Amino acid sequence: MNAEAVGDIVIAARDVTLSFGEGEARTDVLRGIDLDIGRGESVAVLGPSGSGKSSLMAVVSGLERASGGKVRVAGMDISALDEDELARARRGRIGIILQSFHLLPTMTALENVAVPMELAGAEDPFDRARAQLEAVGLAHRLTHYPAQLSGGEQQRVAIARAVAPRPQILFADEPTGNLDGETGSAIIDLLFAQKEGTRSTLMIITHDPSLAARCGRIIKVQDGLIASDRRS
Repeated sequence: MNAEAVGDIVIAARDVTLSFGEGEARTDVLRGIDLDIGRGESVAVLGPSGSGKSSLMAVVSGLERASGGKVRVAGMDISALDEDELARARRGRIGIILQSFHLLPTMTALENVAVPMELAGAEDPFDRARAQLEAVGLAHRLTHYPAQLSGGEQQRVAIARAVAPRPQILFADEPTGNLDGETGSAIIDLLFAQKEGTRSTLMIITHDPSLAARCGRIIKVQDGLIASDRRS
């Protein structure tokens, strides 16, 4: 982390805004967010539907470009990067779990997890992918394609893909939304174990108060602003 990140801050947002449309059709989704998140923190982001919590994650993870303000992640000003630079910057450093799985339909579960690591130059990508898929309970589905998997199984492949590179920062948007209670609990245990093992930073978007309670910090978003921010 570079010396500018006082206090080992890995995510820094300053006066971040996000708007869509123009004129009377303009919608302000984020309305001036200031946020610092330190290395190794676990942060839950809560808020009602439409509050801006998923948009906040999208902006600080680089999936969505802010309309205004500055975002620094892992020492990089991601506001200044073009799409190719951003993709390279995220690779291996940032893991993202979305509600939509974005699995490649022509690749098996194993390939969906291993190939991104292979492209990033990771060592033993297929061995690591296999181990991670086994950890999420999919040892018997390695050679299956997404269309042959249930929604919950596809979610677990997406989780394995995000976690396998051992990223510095892991973002998860409702990571257990497609899973039954027992499997969801096991996946959350896995995410927290991975966080502790690598001292990575974990940001989870959730509606689940019990999941939020496992995090060291809870941020509530309301109407595009941070309504509260407390550490447990």
